[in-house]
Amino acid sequence: MIHFNVPPYVGKEFDYMQEAVRNHKICGDGPFTKKCNEWLEKRFGAKKVMLTTSGSSALDMAALLCGIEPGDEVILPSFTFSSTANSFVLAGAKLVFVDIRPDTMNIDENKMEEAITSKTKVVCPVHYAGVACEMDKIMDIARRHNLMVVEDAAQGVMSTYKGRALGTIGDFGCYSFHETKNYSMGEGGAIVVNNEKYIEKAEILREKGTNRSQFFRGQVAKYNWVDFGDSYLQSDLNAAYLWAQLQMADEINDNRLATWATYYNAFKSLADANIIDVPSVPEGCVHNAHMFYIKCKDIETRQAYIKFMRDHDIMCVFHYVPLHSAPAGKKFGRFSGNDRYTTSESDKLVRLPLYYNIDPADQNKVIESTLTFFS
Repeated sequence: MIHFNVPPYVGKEFDYMQEAVRNHKICGDGPFTKKCNEWLEKRFGAKKVMLTTSGSSALDMAALLCGIEPGDEVILPSFTFSSTANSFVLAGAKLVFVDIRPDTMNIDENKMEEAITSKTKVVCPVHYAGVACEMDKIMDIARRHNLMVVEDAAQGVMSTYKGRALGTIGDFGCYSFHETKNYSMGEGGAIVVNNEKYIEKAEILREKGTNRSQFFRGQVAKYNWVDFGDSYLQSDLNAAYLWAQLQMADEINDNRLATWATYYNAFKSLADANIIDVPSVPEGCVHNAHMFYIKCKDIETRQAYIKFMRDHDIMCVFHYVPLHSAPAGKKFGRFSGNDRYTTSESDKLVRLPLYYNIDPADQNKVIESTLTFFS
């Protein structure tokens, strides 16, 4: 069976985890957590990065830091994972879903402004497949309407928009290091704080409402409970696992990009013949090969294709069911404007096996089986 995903492993993970155990420091904010934070800050030019227990908890922190109050509205795409929505719902917000662009499956920046009301507090673009949303226009809209911007860059580590790392453009950015992501610690994530005035509040929020970070920097004589907070600190064992991969980040990125390019070149003839659609990467965007997908002509073809591939021992999967059509989406949100592309495009999309060091023979089998099906 050709798996859809295999978590990345480079060989040094267990060595670093054993080092953490020998140093008797396996809880949050140990040496490996600090190494990862500093690497991410330096590599991406971020003001402050803090590892969290998941990408979801990074979004939770961002929603709370935005100061959302019950009744506030948040604009986001419906084509995303439930975590994007859950974080704002937990903070008390009403969700306002906006249609997507069919080329990138990202939120349509041209539909956002008409969704803004007097209650709008935050816009949350989601960088689908590691391809950037149109951030210049999104930031312009947000600044003109005095809105906060939270980038859901769960899939966007190592991707850029006009030279800027995804997650570093809005007020806050959120990464995921789940086992399905390009770089993994099993379960984990990170919050990027780009607005300096929120750094201290983010530290307090992340450390159970205490000023513990200030204490360890010698800024206060003792640490106290100073505000509301929770425990968002990632175990240093998990950080040790991630650290091995960050040290080989470029090799992992190049390997995935090569696989992505092989798929793209193999299926270009099908796309040129309008049999399928392949991913589009707009000018100015550098992606990280988080996934490779094709879009069939309709949901029936997609389901037949998935079955055909499974019959040939190849795991292919469809992706999100649009949130506005889900029971919780109807309860907590509304769709702004017309659903022209969100449902129809999501019904066509299917993801192909892509992971670090996929066997070339397996990739060739995926290609040959796909070409056979569509022939």
